[in-house]
Amino acid sequence: MRRGIFAFVLAMLMPAAALAATDRAKPLFAGDDVIRVTIKGPVAAVARTGGTPSAPRPASLSVAGAHPETLAISLSPRGLTRRKPGVCSFSPLRVEFTDKPPQESLFSGQKKLKLVTHCQGSAGYQQYVLLEYAAYRLYNAITPLSLRVRLATIDYAAEDGRVLTTRLGFFIEDTDDAALRNGMREAKVGDSVGLGQLGARDAARFALFEYMISNLDWSMRGGPAGEGCCHNAKLISAQGAATGLIPIPYDFDFSGLVDPPSAVPPDGFAEQSVRERRYRGYCVHNAAAQAAATEFIARQGALKAVLNGIPQLDAHYRGKASAFLDSFFAQIASDKGLGKMFKTCVG
Repeated sequence: MRRGIFAFVLAMLMPAAALAATDRAKPLFAGDDVIRVTIKGPVAAVARTGGTPSAPRPASLSVAGAHPETLAISLSPRGLTRRKPGVCSFSPLRVEFTDKPPQESLFSGQKKLKLVTHCQGSAGYQQYVLLEYAAYRLYNAITPLSLRVRLATIDYAAEDGRVLTTRLGFFIEDTDDAALRNGMREAKVGDSVGLGQLGARDAARFALFEYMISNLDWSMRGGPAGEGCCHNAKLISAQGAATGLIPIPYDFDFSGLVDPPSAVPPDGFAEQSVRERRYRGYCVHNAAAQAAATEFIARQGALKAVLNGIPQLDAHYRGKASAFLDSFFAQIASDKGLGKMFKTCVG
């Protein structure tokens, strides 16, 4: 049995290595040093939460450093939960470049970008931004079939140039770009996909990762009514393929790893806290999930190094997140622990 699992793990790891060798990330996501940018415009009006989201507004994005530049953008709010009254005072943002950034720009090849911002102004909320950033980096350490992120120190300035606040945030790679650097395309699907359309090993890896960070707020097969597939997941595939679809997760702000004060389990779940893990993978993929568990254990050191490699993450939050990962690894290291996890598999 163990030899079979080992062979399955090798099959999972070898394509990842091949894909990494052909990685062609665009400049913004080719590095991981923290960049310094200024977003200037009607920031206060755009980022205001509650009420009706504002339409995109003209603004500018300036990059500091050895190669300074200023680019025209439109700025708009995004998100659902974070825009609800009383949850956040500053909404996540969408940055769209008015003109195509020049080839020498850090933002070359970009058109629209999601920007994850601070929810509230207190120092603790900076740590939650960093923990969500860490979640993306953890999945990057597991597979190149993931969305890259770039951390930034952002000066938010009014139209007159007055800096309103300076906070950490991060840009998220577009799904099309993640697919292309892996030799694939974003899958064009309807409102839902069949279970048989998903690649077993990729779906199992996705579900195990969400279990590791204790995130329940996702679906790799469907989305909210009228919003298409999927919920906090994107699907990529070989060009034109209708099967072997690879789900890529995003939006980890309500996970147990991040654990902000406003995070609660989604409706329909009995868990009382986002720190309570529940496995939501498909039972038919349990063998693939068991192999993925072996893969995760083999990369435990690399995953822990992700947390240690974020210097802005303070000791308290780093320690809490590290201990949370330790509890996951302790569980999946035994057949008994995996059996307990599989009790809540779907189908």
